[in-house]
Amino acid sequence: MNLTQLLTRSVILSLLLLSPTAFAQTFSFTAIPDQDASALQKRFDKVARYLSRELAIDVKYVPVKSYAAAISAFRNNQVQLAWFGGLSGVKARNLVPGSEAIAQGVEDQSFVTYFIAHHAAGLTSRETFPLSIKNKTFTFGSKGSTSGRLMPEYYIRQYLEAPKQAFKRVGFSGDHSRTIALVQAGSYEVGAVNFKVWHKMLEAGKIDPNLVKIIWQTPAFPDYQWSIRGDVEQVFGKGLKAKVAAALLDMSDPELLKSFPRQGFISAQNSDYAPIKKTAQAIGLMD
Repeated sequence: MNLTQLLTRSVILSLLLLSPTAFAQTFSFTAIPDQDASALQKRFDKVARYLSRELAIDVKYVPVKSYAAAISAFRNNQVQLAWFGGLSGVKARNLVPGSEAIAQGVEDQSFVTYFIAHHAAGLTSRETFPLSIKNKTFTFGSKGSTSGRLMPEYYIRQYLEAPKQAFKRVGFSGDHSRTIALVQAGSYEVGAVNFKVWHKMLEAGKIDPNLVKIIWQTPAFPDYQWSIRGDVEQVFGKGLKAKVAAALLDMSDPELLKSFPRQGFISAQNSDYAPIKKTAQAIGLMD
């Protein structure tokens, strides 16, 4: 074997010994698809540009088609950072040792779900759980949503019974925007929706109060958060985790915050989401 062949073999062996992530050039993040894809792309491309400036590295937003796909992308290191809901964040961090919740929206400390109803359902707004939704048609959001499935199902089971027994027909719309559209159209009599999406769509004139209204809101619970992989600094250098957290906490551009929509971001930690894990276990959505 000549010198050139020896050098070639040496280079190949060195490359094989490197972690696959050692070749990563771009810091990537994703977000659960809680609204329509075009709105998310526009919103998170802005966030990517902001993070690129703040971190002085290339940052890319990677869209996904489902909550499960967001978790898979995080688990497989296709993304190093993710804007998760409460439940999806707990599930993702369980799959990636050392991963941390590093920031949450101010509103995410005390998030709520609205139960909304089409006017033809004949339901009235109330402060206590609306027992009269029994035997109506009902749609959740995504199967993996905290505000669109986990928490509403928990209260439905507490006050009525399992959804399939409680309702005439049960659906999963896929996202909060779709839930509102389906209930407003009368395709379902009642639905469960993220309160932030409701208010954003109401302000945008996409909700007709003569057709659909809020009939109840759940007690508060912790929800959305930014989670980062535990091994991120092995690729992007020591201190990156703190830099990412600082960039998120310092986000103050009204246009960026409006796109979430959030007043701003505050520090978060994994223990903040212990109630979500406990609730998911209680209704069989997590082991």
